[in-house]
Amino acid sequence: MDWDDLRIFLAVARTESLSGAGRRLGMDASTIGRRIARLEGAVGAALFAKTPQGYALTAEGARLVAPAEAAEQGANAAAEATRRDAGLTGQLRIGAPDGCANYLLPQVARDLCIAHPGLEIQIVALPRVVNLTKREADMAIAVSPPDTGRLTVQRLTDYHLHLAAHDDYLRAAPPIRDLADLRHHRMIGYIPDMIFDRELDYLSETGVQTAAITSNSVSVQMQAIRVGAGVGIVHDFAIPFAPGVRVVLPDRLVLKRSFWLIRHADDRASRRLSLLADLLAQGIRAEVARLERQLGVDNPCGLDGTGFEGKGGGNQRVTNCATEGL
Repeated sequence: MDWDDLRIFLAVARTESLSGAGRRLGMDASTIGRRIARLEGAVGAALFAKTPQGYALTAEGARLVAPAEAAEQGANAAAEATRRDAGLTGQLRIGAPDGCANYLLPQVARDLCIAHPGLEIQIVALPRVVNLTKREADMAIAVSPPDTGRLTVQRLTDYHLHLAAHDDYLRAAPPIRDLADLRHHRMIGYIPDMIFDRELDYLSETGVQTAAITSNSVSVQMQAIRVGAGVGIVHDFAIPFAPGVRVVLPDRLVLKRSFWLIRHADDRASRRLSLLADLLAQGIRAEVARLERQLGVDNPCGLDGTGFEGKGGGNQRVTNCATEGL
C-alpha cells in the first residue's frame, strides 16, 4: 500500500472534504479524488461516504485510520532522522486564539525563524479551539486545558487583562470612577453566543449586562477601542500596540488568565516537535513578560515571567479521554 495514498487518505479523513485535503497538501481536488479511488481499489472497499456535511468515513475507512496514522508516525520519524544534522527545519503549524496569534506569536515566530532559517511557521488564528485530533495544527495554544482527547497539556504562562479605552473617548465621555459608572458607557466585548470558552467571558466580571459593540475577534474589539468606540477589557500585552489606549480603573479590576500549550500525545516521541514546543513556550513567556512590563501597570496577581508553579518543565499532563472536542 502506497504511503502517499495513505497520507492523502488521512488528509481527507481529517478535513472531511477533497478540497480541504487538497489545500492542506498543495494538490487539486480532482487529484485527491483519483488517489482515494486508487486506494479504495487496492483495499477493495469504499473508505468514504459522501454526505451533505462532507466525506464521512465508512466502517472500513475507520478501521484504516490507526494503521495509516502508524505509517504517518514512521514517515515523520524517518524525516526527523534525516533532518537532525541540519538543525530545526520544515513546517510548524501553530493554532492559537487570535489575541495570542496577533500580539505574541509574530514576534516569537520572527525570533525562531532568525535562529533557525529552515523553519516555515504557519500561525492559525481561530476564534475557537483548534482540533489537534484532526491535525489542524502541530500544536495549539489555548486559554483552558482541554478535558477530552489524548493530548499532552503544558501550562505556559499567566497573563492579565484590564479595562481600557482610548484617550479621545475618555475626554468626551462621562468620568469613570468606579465599576458602577460603566453602565453609562458604551462597552465593547465578545458576542455572547460565540464565546467558545468560559475564560473569555470577561464582561460578566464587571457587572455589565450588555455591550454596544461586540465581535468574536479580539483584534476587532481592540480596533473598536482604538477608534474611540467605547470601553473594553483588553490583554495587557496588546495595549502597547495601540497608541492612545490606556488602562481604566487599574486598581479596581484586573483579570488573570493562563495560556496552555497542547500537543497530540503521540508527538511526545518526536524530538523535533518537543524542542520546538520548548522554544515556543520560552518565547511566549518572555514576550508576555516584556509587554506587560512595557505597559507598566501593577498587577496584584503577580507575574514572574515564567507562569509556572515551581521550577522545571512546568505543569504537564497527558489526558486519555474520548477524542471529542480537541
